[in-house]
Amino acid sequence: MSDPFKIERLTSRPQFLAAAKGVSEARGAVVVQRLDRQDGIATVRLGFTATRKVGNAVIRNRAKRRLREAARAVAPLLAVPGSDYVFIARMGTADRPWDRLLDDVKSALTRLATPRPALKSAPSQPAPAGQDS
Repeated sequence: MSDPFKIERLTSRPQFLAAAKGVSEARGAVVVQRLDRQDGIATVRLGFTATRKVGNAVIRNRAKRRLREAARAVAPLLAVPGSDYVFIARMGTADRPWDRLLDDVKSALTRLATPRPALKSAPSQPAPAGQDS
C-alpha cells in the first residue's frame, strides 16, 4: 500500500520551536503539537522529544522509541498533510501499556485533525441606563 503523502522527520531546533507555536493536545502519556505549515507541500514532518523530567537517558530513549512506533502506526491514517507534529513524552510514556499509548496518540491526532471553531465573544453592550436587575 502506498502512502498518500510522504512522512519526514523534524531535525532542527527551529522546526521544533515553530511547531510549539501551533495547537497542542495532551492525552494520557503524550502531548502532540501541530503546526499547519501552509506551504502547499503535502508532506508530514514528525519530531519526538522527552524532557529530563521524564527520567534518565535510558527511560527518555525508551519513551521516544515507543512514541516513534506509535506515530509510525497511526500517523499515515490520521495526520494532516502539510503539517508538522511534535510528540512530547510525559512521565508515564515508557511504562504505559501499548494499547493505551496507541489510543492516546490516536485521540490526540484525531483531535488535532478536526478544525476547531473560532471562539466568538459576545459583543459587550452596556446595560441600559436606569435599569437595575
